[in-house]
Amino acid sequence: MKRAVAQAAIAHVPADCIVGVGTGSTANFFIDELAGIKHKLRGAVASSEASAKRLQGHGIEVLSLNDAGTLPVYVDGADEITRHMHMVKGGGGALTREKIVAAASRKFVCMCDASKLVDVLGKFPLPIEVIPMARSYVARELVALGGQPKLREGFTTDNGNIILDVHNLQIMNPVELETTLNNIAGVVTNGLFARRGADVLLLGTPEGVQTLTAA
Repeated sequence: MKRAVAQAAIAHVPADCIVGVGTGSTANFFIDELAGIKHKLRGAVASSEASAKRLQGHGIEVLSLNDAGTLPVYVDGADEITRHMHMVKGGGGALTREKIVAAASRKFVCMCDASKLVDVLGKFPLPIEVIPMARSYVARELVALGGQPKLREGFTTDNGNIILDVHNLQIMNPVELETTLNNIAGVVTNGLFARRGADVLLLGTPEGVQTLTAA
């Protein structure tokens, strides 16, 4: 199913463009599919060092977002997504760069299998990237919001920060919570992609790939 949605995502990549590329297992399938059309691309902007290496391994030029400017499309997976196209992302720890590249793209195409489509976000622990000196303070603030934060042991982001995974949140208003969390001093960003959600969801099912847009 991951390969099928990755193949379907290729149709959303315009010719002669710089494409934004996400991080994770589904994004890896997409990168492998991009190799087949690399002669039609001007290059890619990667949301992680791991994705950059995989792109370069296929001979696809990786550009910095500062050099690339606004991108026509960003393609990535999600850990959870609703029919309103709000997402939880960051299971791979690349949430900050993913959020930056998504914000700089005119279109966000999300690729998921059917198990990731949910009515309410929060079953998947919400990742939050935190500056290390603020870990305890941010954790206390998250507890006050009703969450149970847990340090992602032995993990450092590409930006040199830590991840707190927040359990037991029922996220009824993801746009509001995204803003609240980002206003906690020491939070770099959180894994709610609600203020800038997906534009298109390519959903892998046993019957084939379904294309959904915001409800």
